[in-house]
Amino acid sequence: MLTGKIIVVTGGAGLLGSAFARAIAKQGSVVVIADIDVQAANSVAQDITSAHAGKAQAETLDITDKASVCSLIDRVNARYGRIDAVVNNAYPRNRNYGRKLEEVTYADFCENTNLHLGGYFLVAQQFSLFFRKQGDGNIVNMASIYGTLAPRFEIYADTPMTMPVEYAAIKSGVIQLTRYFAQYFKADQIRVNCLSPGGILDKQPESFLASYKAFCSAKGMLEPADLTGALLFLLSDGSRYMTGQNLVVDDGFTL
Repeated sequence: MLTGKIIVVTGGAGLLGSAFARAIAKQGSVVVIADIDVQAANSVAQDITSAHAGKAQAETLDITDKASVCSLIDRVNARYGRIDAVVNNAYPRNRNYGRKLEEVTYADFCENTNLHLGGYFLVAQQFSLFFRKQGDGNIVNMASIYGTLAPRFEIYADTPMTMPVEYAAIKSGVIQLTRYFAQYFKADQIRVNCLSPGGILDKQPESFLASYKAFCSAKGMLEPADLTGALLFLLSDGSRYMTGQNLVVDDGFTL
């Protein structure tokens, strides 16, 4: 599906990012694993290249730093001569992220929103400007079902977990940024879409998993690999006439 393409995945060493990177390389693209943790990025790249020689490259990236974003674009373009797409997938947050509403300070709310939503804006902005000069490009933003759905707080009962208020603001913002960028760069042959996954398995308590699954069709919480088909579609020419759209993959949770 992606033979010959050059695709950057921000946060490419993380839970979702590494799964995305492997799927992209398997489909014939060179994947640039861009992560603030370059050691982890190198580990993922080495794992991929052992199975798909020459299909992965590790790069350091801080999505909240314009110089870092622009330097990444310059390095990748210098090496390959073009960039076909970027997956805006990094997940920056401070150490207080994940507290319940009553415990969230104004400073923490602003910092987490700035890091995550602000970082997505910066990546989308700088890649869009590069794509405009190049003549085409594709951006896939990672949003969430909680960008459009009110939190179902009951599924977090009797667990230390919650749905962070910052997350609701960030991911709804990502969806609207997607539409904004898609409209703004529509005449420049730049496509901008977002992917909104449901919950992802990551060692959550059994009581939470059961409560979550009650709203779903068959599986409940998803594994990273369950999202790769939708991502590959958005990155491929099969979606070449899609822009400004939000693709939901959630096993029916939002119905």
